[in-house]
Amino acid sequence: MDKSQIIDVINNGKAVMGLEFGSTRIKAVLINEQSEVLASGSFEWENELVNGIWTYSLDRIHKGLQDCYADLKRDVKEKYGVTLKKMKAMGISAMMHGYLAFDKNGNLLVPFRTWRNTITGAASEELSKLFNFPVPERWSISHLYQAILNNEEHVAKLDSVYTLAAYIHFMLTGNKVIGIGDASGMFPIDMATGDYNQKFLAQFDKLMSARGANIKVTDLFPKVLSAGANAGSLTVEGAKFIDPAGDLEAGIPLCPPEGDAGTGMAATNSVKDRTGNISAGTSVFAMVVLEKDLKGLYPGIIDVVTTPDGKLVAMVHANNCTGEFNYWMNFLGEVCEIMGHKAEKGDLFQKLFAQSFNADEDCGGLLIYNYLSGETITGMNSGRPMFVRSENAKFNVANFMRTLQFSALGALRKGMDILFEKENVIIDSMTGAGGLFKTDAGLKNMAASLHTPISVMETAGEGGPWGMAVLANYMGVNKPLADYLDQDVFASCKKQTAASEKSIEDSFNIFYNRYIKGLAIEQAAVENL
Repeated sequence: MDKSQIIDVINNGKAVMGLEFGSTRIKAVLINEQSEVLASGSFEWENELVNGIWTYSLDRIHKGLQDCYADLKRDVKEKYGVTLKKMKAMGISAMMHGYLAFDKNGNLLVPFRTWRNTITGAASEELSKLFNFPVPERWSISHLYQAILNNEEHVAKLDSVYTLAAYIHFMLTGNKVIGIGDASGMFPIDMATGDYNQKFLAQFDKLMSARGANIKVTDLFPKVLSAGANAGSLTVEGAKFIDPAGDLEAGIPLCPPEGDAGTGMAATNSVKDRTGNISAGTSVFAMVVLEKDLKGLYPGIIDVVTTPDGKLVAMVHANNCTGEFNYWMNFLGEVCEIMGHKAEKGDLFQKLFAQSFNADEDCGGLLIYNYLSGETITGMNSGRPMFVRSENAKFNVANFMRTLQFSALGALRKGMDILFEKENVIIDSMTGAGGLFKTDAGLKNMAASLHTPISVMETAGEGGPWGMAVLANYMGVNKPLADYLDQDVFASCKKQTAASEKSIEDSFNIFYNRYIKGLAIEQAAVENL
């Protein structure tokens, strides 16, 4: 498509936008009807630890939305000389799970409690037993019930509870709805009905009644919608909110808001049975579309969620992945600058991570934990990043860089071992997206850690926002989502596949045994540091 054709697409309102609130970056992507990227915008941000809660302020959320959209609008103007005013469709995505609680006047009652918090252990455990179904600490219902257990004052004032994506969608449309994939991180879903599980809702209502609480999930949580549904239109107020300059026109249809897991599945063509995807950024999670229910329950390790069109998915989610990388690269970049050799962060990642291919098989005996926050899979309720070595360890750049990368995959491996070894789950294809896959070392190490071939598509760099735009483009299409992705989006998409190399796989297995044995060290740090 040449420039003049793209200008016509934008001016005629045929472009589609996906916008996603990631952990460290908010990004918007504009695509055409063939799912080709036309423009993009972004906004960098970081969560804060405030009074023991990982959060983003509401002002920061609003500013991030507006600045990200402004950056997209600016990119359109610079590339094509036109002002973005109307679109065919748009969609909002964000980090799954968490707890945004509002009263009837729309006032935020407590700071946003993100997926990263591990403060709901008692609620998670009790609800998992009540439902006989794994209810993770991150889920919205765990946060709600923990607030009730804690006798928090705000509970009496509750009117609405959202995920971040559902909240932004409500701000833009006035519709209290949520995509089924994101909803499956709020409350368990009944696959037969595509809605919150009625049996579990009744059990929760009975629990609330026994506690003397007049709380019903269906009154608080958004209505569940599946991919392809029309989830409302951009209101005049919503258009002014996202674009204070006033150029964006109201009336744009929005698809159901989704979580980053759902957009990751869409962005990697992983919504069919026996397909899987891995999103590896600040956190890391692997999603496998199941042919049948799991035989066992694995609370805190394996979640049961859905694809954006409501298929059963096993999700292994580790809270920590690449976040610790940035601290070390900032440190090493500062060293370079002190020595008079300023290095770009991208070059540091590429060149230093490439050194990991020269590492010793046992990584020189080094051990790293990348726990910037708690890690449920390994039983840590708080994070203590740590580098440990014995007195005779072989401490060099190659060994350190391999250990740093392996540390990002340790918790994920523990969960995936259960799917492979206890549940005998078969995976025909596994596709990766996210920052970890930007280097060859990241792709090869992931394949080795899971002893499974991993592919990366040429669209992986756009990731979730692009996946969200694809889901918005799918709105109203009269064919199954899997067929739409196969036939209309990925038919000619190129991908790079890395097999598991035995030498790296053997090295990871040695590291992983040390990682599991050393968890007592991490626990001691949590308790004493």
